[in-house]
Amino acid sequence: MSTLPVWFELGVRVPVAWSELVAEALGARFTHGVAFGAPSLASDALPDGVELVRVYAADGRGAPELATSAKEVLDRLAATTEAPELSGLAVDVRELPPEDFARSWEKRWKPFRIGRLAIVPPGSTRALRATDRPLFLEPGGAFGTGRHTTTRSCLRALQPRIRGGERVLDAGAGNGVLAVAALLCGARSAVAFDNDPHALPYAAKLAADNGVAEACDLRTGGFEVLAEHERGFDAVFANIYADLIQRYAPELASRLAPGGWFVFSGCHRDHRVATEAAIAAAGLAILKRASTGRWDTYAGRRAR
Repeated sequence: MSTLPVWFELGVRVPVAWSELVAEALGARFTHGVAFGAPSLASDALPDGVELVRVYAADGRGAPELATSAKEVLDRLAATTEAPELSGLAVDVRELPPEDFARSWEKRWKPFRIGRLAIVPPGSTRALRATDRPLFLEPGGAFGTGRHTTTRSCLRALQPRIRGGERVLDAGAGNGVLAVAALLCGARSAVAFDNDPHALPYAAKLAADNGVAEACDLRTGGFEVLAEHERGFDAVFANIYADLIQRYAPELASRLAPGGWFVFSGCHRDHRVATEAAIAAAGLAILKRASTGRWDTYAGRRAR
């Protein structure tokens, strides 16, 4: 009889605006899964605006070592995002009862809706409504679950703008959730790229799980992976940091067809003036700015 591994759950209570960034960072270090909410570490209710991020480990380390490792991740994230409050977050660790952990995801992870999209685990149809468009997303992935503020804002912004038949470009795509969502909403084809080589397998699985793999062209790298002639996209998405939006706004604009529309996010409010100036200088008109917490999301068009 084989011995089940010893599983630990690490819980961090995180401001909602930072929950997915924290989940992605911890998920990259502890690769056995990420979940949100439904706390098993404590039964007390969470304050408004706070979400419990849970990650799982079974790598032979004990609770103190795991907590130290998680704190290192949070300290690094605090430095790179200029959010010192993240380094002060407490990490709770507990040993889980023996179980076949890999089979327990569906009962641990709660589906949720963004517009008409219902984000559910692959193959799950529970709790779906007749009007839902299911987006099947692996709950344990380290490259995003669709719950972060900026991802939600992008998904809300793109859904009503898809009319059907569009060619879309997703720059800095991560797991490709925006490209896949656009295809599910009626876009004809998508090109998605990210310079993190670990992102591509997640994006490929996401596209396959949602039946859009043939329409989704996934690439590893930056703008250099696009040929000179690959322009005239009907829509361009970029959920990246503000400094990257500022730097690459001309390149993003040049890939859009005249009259094409864009959704940009990941823009910290402290950089709002510079970001909006860069977008305008690139010949793009901002038609809507959605602000949630620290983050701005922009939707607009290229002039005809």
